[in-house]
Amino acid sequence: MYLMDTPYGSEVVPVWERPEPRPRAAPVPLSRDLIATVAIRLADEHGLDGLSVRKLAKELGVGPMRLYDYVRGRSELLDLMVDVVYAPIAEAGRQSGWRETVLAVAQATRAAALEHEWFADLLGGRPHLGPHGLAVAEAMAAALSRAPAVRGIDDLQRALGALNAFLVGAVRREVTERRTVRATGTDEAAFQTGLGPYLSRMLETGRYPTVARLVIEGAHLDPAESFAHNLTTVVDGLAGGSTRRVRR
Repeated sequence: MYLMDTPYGSEVVPVWERPEPRPRAAPVPLSRDLIATVAIRLADEHGLDGLSVRKLAKELGVGPMRLYDYVRGRSELLDLMVDVVYAPIAEAGRQSGWRETVLAVAQATRAAALEHEWFADLLGGRPHLGPHGLAVAEAMAAALSRAPAVRGIDDLQRALGALNAFLVGAVRREVTERRTVRATGTDEAAFQTGLGPYLSRMLETGRYPTVARLVIEGAHLDPAESFAHNLTTVVDGLAGGSTRRVRR
């Protein structure tokens, strides 16, 4: 275990701050970048359930114990993988205007989750504190701090919370639907068609008039267009703020 002395005592050094192990005279050279790259490929192909240090070691052609020189376990491996995925998202956040930054980061996050579906499973939990993850957090926080309705740290926290709630929910829902289509061979439209007779009987009772309108009049919206529209609605709402303040 790699420790660092601080004014508060010895602390475990995060994987991003630990030096790479010294190169060995071994047939297979290793680095954290290579480990993360191969792990991402495995997770893309088999999901997080199909990823383990042992399986990764086999894919790399090394013994599992050798990987522990680079990562202490699966948790640190996921940290490395997630931060690699955040790299292009951080690049997308380099916009001049606050609104453009928020929109670009959100769209890049969706794109990353659709490319690496396992990434969506790791959104919404503890903050991701790798260098690229922190760069994304800084870009979003700095951008929203410039929104007209954000006047202090409390407003900023609420704005970030609202935006993240939308982003995580929207991305996870889209990824879940894609997985469901693959698992069942039935998309949302076909699913509803299959339940058509039952749904018609229920709607004819008159107890669900608004649901009936959605089913009969509503179109199957394109996921990308829906995401862009809803994201813009959320961002514009954050920009305008609320005329009412919650009294404590």
